[in-house]
Amino acid sequence: MIQATEVKLIDLKKSFGEVEAVKGVTLTIEKGDFFTFLGPSGCGKTTILRMIAGFTRPDSGRILFDGQEVNEVPPWKRNVGMVFQNYALWPHLSVFENVAFGLKERNLPKSIIQEKTRKALAMVDLEGMERRRPSELSGGQQQRVALARTLVIEPRLLLLDEPLSNLDAKLRIQMRHELVRIQKNLKITTLYVTHDQEEALILSTRIAVMSRGKVLQIGTPKEIYENPKSQEVADFVGTSNFFLGKVIRVRGEWLDMETDEGFPLRVRKEEGMAPALGEKFILNIRPESIQLAYPHEATLEENRIEGRVKSSTYLGSSVQYEVEVEGGKKVKANVVNPRKKAIFEEGEKVILTFSSEDVVPIPLK
Repeated sequence: MIQATEVKLIDLKKSFGEVEAVKGVTLTIEKGDFFTFLGPSGCGKTTILRMIAGFTRPDSGRILFDGQEVNEVPPWKRNVGMVFQNYALWPHLSVFENVAFGLKERNLPKSIIQEKTRKALAMVDLEGMERRRPSELSGGQQQRVALARTLVIEPRLLLLDEPLSNLDAKLRIQMRHELVRIQKNLKITTLYVTHDQEEALILSTRIAVMSRGKVLQIGTPKEIYENPKSQEVADFVGTSNFFLGKVIRVRGEWLDMETDEGFPLRVRKEEGMAPALGEKFILNIRPESIQLAYPHEATLEENRIEGRVKSSTYLGSSVQYEVEVEGGKKVKANVVNPRKKAIFEEGEKVILTFSSEDVVPIPLK
């Protein structure tokens, strides 16, 4: 039976020659978490996963499973299951034989191997395909075989290294839902590695955003997206518009600010903020928070910026605009559900409006 495991990393470091791949990472992955390491290629996320699995030895720092250090425990004794990007299936073995492989290596009785393998195949909806070879399966089915082969040994951790990257877009979406369903049913602690921000937001209970070997921020998908703690996090997770603004007045929980372009903006203070007059912040505004209207139709009095439409891209469920405002700055705006609404043409004058609560002030570092 699968038991959820807590994982702690304490000041974990790893270098490859002159390259510092992981620079002192400390974090806790709670029991039952679907925890994602998110970041661009070369940020250290896969190196961390391999150190947890035992395939790569850390230069320093500690790895603990349920409070017990496992640094010196070899991979085959950690009882960790890992699904690789290329699935690593045996081409000459059937689906059943691929899934049963780990159980046979453990010298379990044949009856138990058959029972556990059938349950694992049922778990990933592959009943009836036991005799097929990997070459006779679709990419999504191969991915499920790799997942079943990992889960059949009842690992204490499930590690997934960009397992959906080889699938087409439609199949990726389907498999995301499958992974969430399986993980919730099993309640197994799952560590996931991806550079795909949408994937991370959909799958995860918590996300660690990484860059250049360091963790920039840890939080729920909602916290990471709505309250990024740095411009780098905001820029990597989603699309953002950034203004540089300074505080000109503090009024209770509100800040009156002025951008470098001269736009007056009203901003809600973040919890714990104690800004001084004249202090500068990066102001982050997501494109979907911005509304567009003709000048005579705009009703919101605060946070109004005039501009001209430079381009529009119709996507069916939304229209993506790029609007040039005073000073030549380009602002992105996503207008959802454009059906029966006029699409603004290039060159038209518009008013951009957005709520004070949709402006996230990020301290300058």
